[in-house]
Amino acid sequence: MTARAQKLFLLVIVSSLLSLSFSCIFTVTNNCPQAIWPGTLAGAGTPELPTTGFQLNPGQSIKIPASPGWSGRIWARTGCKFDELGVGTCLTGDCGGKMECSGMGATAPATLFEITLGEGPDKDYYDVSIVDGYNLPLMALADGVSGGCNLTGCIMDLNSGCPKELQLVDGVDAADVVACRSACDAFGLDQYCCSGQFANPNTCRPSMYSTIFKRACPKAYSYAFDDGTSTFTCKGIEYTITFCPTISI
Repeated sequence: MTARAQKLFLLVIVSSLLSLSFSCIFTVTNNCPQAIWPGTLAGAGTPELPTTGFQLNPGQSIKIPASPGWSGRIWARTGCKFDELGVGTCLTGDCGGKMECSGMGATAPATLFEITLGEGPDKDYYDVSIVDGYNLPLMALADGVSGGCNLTGCIMDLNSGCPKELQLVDGVDAADVVACRSACDAFGLDQYCCSGQFANPNTCRPSMYSTIFKRACPKAYSYAFDDGTSTFTCKGIEYTITFCPTISI
Protein backbone atom coordinates (compact mmCIF):
# COMPACT_ATOMS: atom_id res chain seq x y z
CA MET A 1 0.00 0.00 0.00
CA THR A 2 1.43 3.38 -1.00
CA ALA A 3 1.83 6.23 1.49
CA ARG A 4 -1.11 8.07 -0.08
CA ALA A 5 -3.30 4.97 0.04
CA GLN A 6 -2.39 4.46 3.70
CA LYS A 7 -3.29 8.10 4.45
CA LEU A 8 -6.68 7.73 2.74
CA PHE A 9 -7.37 4.45 4.60
CA LEU A 10 -6.53 6.01 7.97
CA LEU A 11 -8.63 9.07 7.13
CA VAL A 12 -11.63 6.86 6.38
CA ILE A 13 -11.23 5.04 9.73
CA VAL A 14 -10.76 8.25 11.73
CA SER A 15 -13.66 9.95 9.95
CA SER A 16 -15.94 7.00 10.67
CA LEU A 17 -15.13 7.20 14.38
CA LEU A 18 -15.50 10.96 14.53
CA SER A 19 -18.83 10.82 12.74
CA LEU A 20 -20.43 9.31 15.83
CA SER A 21 -20.28 12.70 17.55
CA PHE A 22 -21.01 14.96 14.59
CA SER A 23 -24.36 16.08 13.22
CA CYS A 24 -23.80 15.44 9.53
CA ILE A 25 -21.70 13.33 7.19
CA PHE A 26 -20.48 14.24 3.71
CA THR A 27 -19.91 11.11 1.63
CA VAL A 28 -17.74 12.04 -1.34
CA THR A 29 -17.70 9.49 -4.17
CA ASN A 30 -15.63 9.34 -7.35
CA ASN A 31 -17.62 7.72 -10.14
CA CYS A 32 -15.34 9.17 -12.82
CA PRO A 33 -13.06 6.95 -14.95
CA GLN A 34 -10.01 8.83 -13.68
CA ALA A 35 -8.65 9.93 -10.31
CA ILE A 36 -9.89 13.19 -8.83
CA TRP A 37 -8.64 15.28 -5.92
CA PRO A 38 -11.57 16.70 -3.91
CA GLY A 39 -10.99 19.87 -1.93
CA THR A 40 -12.94 21.44 0.92
CA LEU A 41 -13.15 25.04 2.10
CA ALA A 42 -14.82 26.29 5.27
CA GLY A 43 -16.74 29.54 5.26
CA ALA A 44 -15.81 32.45 7.50
CA GLY A 45 -16.29 31.66 11.18
CA THR A 46 -16.50 27.89 10.79
CA PRO A 47 -13.67 25.36 11.30
CA GLU A 48 -12.03 23.43 8.49
CA LEU A 49 -13.23 19.86 7.99
CA PRO A 50 -10.94 16.99 9.13
CA THR A 51 -9.48 16.96 5.61
CA THR A 52 -9.19 19.83 3.13
CA GLY A 53 -7.79 17.84 0.19
CA PHE A 54 -7.20 14.23 -0.83
CA GLN A 55 -7.04 11.85 -3.77
CA LEU A 56 -9.94 9.60 -4.75
CA ASN A 57 -9.37 6.89 -7.33
CA PRO A 58 -12.24 5.61 -9.52
CA GLY A 59 -14.88 3.87 -7.41
CA GLN A 60 -13.58 5.18 -4.08
CA SER A 61 -15.63 7.01 -1.44
CA ILE A 62 -14.78 8.77 1.79
CA LYS A 63 -16.95 9.97 4.69
CA ILE A 64 -16.19 13.38 6.21
CA PRO A 65 -17.93 14.46 9.42
CA ALA A 66 -19.16 18.03 9.91
CA SER A 67 -20.41 19.84 13.00
CA PRO A 68 -23.65 21.86 13.35
CA GLY A 69 -23.43 25.28 11.74
CA TRP A 70 -20.62 24.31 9.36
CA SER A 71 -20.60 26.27 6.14
CA GLY A 72 -18.43 25.77 3.10
CA ARG A 73 -17.70 24.24 -0.27
CA ILE A 74 -16.63 20.89 -1.68
CA TRP A 75 -15.32 20.45 -5.23
CA ALA A 76 -13.03 18.17 -7.23
CA ARG A 77 -9.71 18.95 -8.85
CA THR A 78 -8.59 17.19 -12.01
CA GLY A 79 -5.28 16.41 -13.68
CA CYS A 80 -3.25 16.83 -10.49
CA LYS A 81 0.38 15.91 -9.94
CA PHE A 82 1.73 16.09 -6.38
CA ASP A 83 5.08 15.12 -4.93
CA GLU A 84 5.55 13.25 -1.66
CA LEU A 85 5.23 16.54 0.23
CA GLY A 86 1.82 17.18 -1.33
CA VAL A 87 3.06 20.04 -3.52
CA GLY A 88 2.09 20.22 -7.18
CA THR A 89 -0.44 21.50 -9.68
CA CYS A 90 -3.88 20.63 -11.06
CA LEU A 91 -5.44 21.31 -14.46
CA THR A 92 -8.72 22.43 -12.84
CA GLY A 93 -9.90 23.43 -9.37
CA ASP A 94 -6.39 24.03 -8.01
CA CYS A 95 -6.11 25.47 -4.49
CA GLY A 96 -2.67 26.96 -4.12
CA GLY A 97 -0.73 24.04 -5.58
CA LYS A 98 -1.06 21.74 -2.58
CA MET A 99 -2.85 18.49 -1.82
CA GLU A 100 -4.44 19.95 1.33
CA CYS A 101 -6.25 23.17 0.41
CA SER A 102 -5.95 24.50 4.00
CA GLY A 103 -8.16 27.57 3.59
CA MET A 104 -7.56 28.11 -0.12
CA GLY A 105 -10.57 28.02 -2.45
CA ALA A 106 -10.86 26.50 -5.91
CA THR A 107 -9.34 28.29 -8.87
CA ALA A 108 -12.14 28.79 -11.39
CA PRO A 109 -13.59 27.04 -13.28
CA ALA A 110 -14.89 24.35 -10.93
CA THR A 111 -18.28 22.79 -10.15
CA LEU A 112 -19.09 23.50 -6.49
CA PHE A 113 -21.23 21.91 -3.80
CA GLU A 114 -22.11 24.63 -1.27
CA ILE A 115 -23.86 24.16 2.07
CA THR A 116 -24.64 25.78 5.39
CA LEU A 117 -25.67 23.30 8.08
CA GLY A 118 -28.42 24.41 10.42
CA GLU A 119 -27.95 24.36 14.18
CA GLY A 120 -30.51 22.67 16.40
CA PRO A 121 -33.84 22.42 14.56
CA ASP A 122 -32.75 24.85 11.84
CA LYS A 123 -32.61 23.47 8.31
CA ASP A 124 -29.59 23.21 6.06
CA TYR A 125 -29.27 25.33 2.93
CA TYR A 126 -27.41 23.75 0.02
CA ASP A 127 -26.84 24.07 -3.72
CA VAL A 128 -24.65 23.03 -6.63
CA SER A 129 -23.10 26.03 -8.34
CA ILE A 130 -21.61 26.57 -11.79
CA VAL A 131 -21.44 30.34 -11.27
CA ASP A 132 -17.63 29.97 -11.18
CA GLY A 133 -17.66 27.67 -14.20
CA TYR A 134 -17.71 23.89 -14.56
CA ASN A 135 -15.14 21.11 -14.62
CA LEU A 136 -16.98 17.89 -13.67
CA PRO A 137 -20.56 16.62 -13.40
CA LEU A 138 -21.70 16.59 -9.77
CA MET A 139 -24.80 15.31 -7.99
CA ALA A 140 -25.76 15.96 -4.36
CA LEU A 141 -28.24 13.64 -2.64
CA ALA A 142 -29.48 14.53 0.84
CA ASP A 143 -30.64 11.94 3.37
CA GLY A 144 -32.92 13.91 5.66
CA VAL A 145 -34.28 13.40 9.16
CA SER A 146 -37.86 13.30 7.93
CA GLY A 147 -37.42 12.97 4.17
CA GLY A 148 -38.46 15.57 1.65
CA CYS A 149 -34.90 16.50 0.68
CA ASN A 150 -34.22 17.49 -2.92
CA LEU A 151 -31.69 15.94 -5.24
CA THR A 152 -29.66 18.57 -7.06
CA GLY A 153 -26.62 18.94 -9.22
CA CYS A 154 -25.28 19.34 -12.73
CA ILE A 155 -24.82 15.96 -14.39
CA MET A 156 -24.53 17.06 -18.01
CA ASP A 157 -21.14 17.19 -19.71
CA LEU A 158 -20.86 20.94 -20.20
CA ASN A 159 -17.28 20.64 -21.44
CA SER A 160 -18.35 18.95 -24.66
CA GLY A 161 -20.82 21.73 -25.51
CA CYS A 162 -18.89 24.66 -24.05
CA PRO A 163 -18.78 27.79 -26.27
CA LYS A 164 -15.30 28.15 -27.73
CA GLU A 165 -14.69 31.48 -26.01
CA LEU A 166 -15.29 29.85 -22.60
CA GLN A 167 -13.27 26.69 -23.15
CA LEU A 168 -10.33 25.85 -20.89
CA VAL A 169 -8.10 23.41 -22.75
CA ASP A 170 -5.32 21.08 -21.68
CA GLY A 171 -1.98 22.80 -22.10
CA VAL A 172 -0.62 19.67 -23.81
CA ASP A 173 -3.59 18.79 -26.02
CA ALA A 174 -5.43 21.93 -27.17
CA ALA A 175 -8.31 19.76 -28.42
CA ASP A 176 -9.02 18.46 -24.92
CA VAL A 177 -11.52 20.77 -23.17
CA VAL A 178 -10.94 20.22 -19.43
CA ALA A 179 -13.39 22.83 -18.13
CA CYS A 180 -15.92 25.47 -19.15
CA ARG A 181 -15.31 28.97 -17.79
CA SER A 182 -18.02 31.34 -16.64
CA ALA A 183 -18.57 34.49 -18.68
CA CYS A 184 -17.44 36.50 -15.64
CA ASP A 185 -14.14 34.62 -15.50
CA ALA A 186 -13.64 34.80 -19.27
CA PHE A 187 -14.54 38.46 -19.89
CA GLY A 188 -14.46 40.14 -16.45
CA LEU A 189 -17.39 42.43 -17.25
CA ASP A 190 -19.73 43.72 -14.52
CA GLN A 191 -22.81 42.54 -16.40
CA TYR A 192 -21.54 38.95 -16.26
CA CYS A 193 -20.04 39.19 -12.77
CA CYS A 194 -23.09 40.87 -11.17
CA SER A 195 -20.83 43.62 -9.87
CA GLY A 196 -20.76 47.41 -10.05
CA GLN A 197 -24.10 48.75 -11.31
CA PHE A 198 -25.21 45.13 -11.86
CA ALA A 199 -24.73 44.09 -8.22
CA ASN A 200 -28.42 43.47 -7.51
CA PRO A 201 -31.09 41.07 -8.84
CA ASN A 202 -32.93 43.84 -10.69
CA THR A 203 -30.02 44.80 -12.94
CA CYS A 204 -28.10 41.51 -13.12
CA ARG A 205 -30.11 39.23 -15.36
CA PRO A 206 -29.34 35.84 -16.98
CA SER A 207 -26.89 36.21 -19.85
CA MET A 208 -26.66 34.22 -23.06
CA TYR A 209 -23.93 32.13 -21.41
CA SER A 210 -25.64 31.52 -18.06
CA THR A 211 -28.77 30.51 -19.98
CA ILE A 212 -26.78 27.80 -21.77
CA PHE A 213 -25.69 26.48 -18.36
CA LYS A 214 -29.20 26.72 -16.93
CA ARG A 215 -30.81 24.82 -19.78
CA ALA A 216 -28.31 22.00 -19.34
CA CYS A 217 -28.50 21.97 -15.53
CA PRO A 218 -31.83 23.53 -14.41
CA LYS A 219 -31.29 22.83 -10.68
CA ALA A 220 -27.80 24.35 -10.48
CA TYR A 221 -26.86 27.98 -9.84
CA SER A 222 -26.01 29.53 -13.20
CA TYR A 223 -25.43 33.15 -12.16
CA ALA A 224 -25.19 35.08 -8.89
CA PHE A 225 -28.90 35.77 -8.36
CA ASP A 226 -30.24 32.42 -9.51
CA ASP A 227 -31.60 31.65 -6.01
CA GLY A 228 -35.21 30.77 -6.76
CA THR A 229 -34.60 27.51 -8.62
CA SER A 230 -31.22 26.57 -7.18
CA THR A 231 -31.19 26.73 -3.37
CA PHE A 232 -32.66 23.83 -1.40
CA THR A 233 -33.38 23.20 2.28
CA CYS A 234 -33.27 20.03 4.32
CA LYS A 235 -32.41 18.74 7.78
CA GLY A 236 -29.79 16.36 6.51
CA ILE A 237 -28.12 13.45 8.24
CA GLU A 238 -25.87 12.68 5.29
CA TYR A 239 -25.08 14.33 1.97
CA THR A 240 -23.75 12.08 -0.79
CA ILE A 241 -21.70 14.13 -3.22
CA THR A 242 -20.99 12.12 -6.35
CA PHE A 243 -18.69 13.22 -9.14
CA CYS A 244 -19.59 11.79 -12.58
CA PRO A 245 -22.91 10.27 -11.44
CA THR A 246 -24.61 7.70 -13.64
CA ILE A 247 -28.24 8.48 -12.78
CA SER A 248 -30.43 11.33 -14.00
CA ILE A 249 -31.79 14.19 -11.89
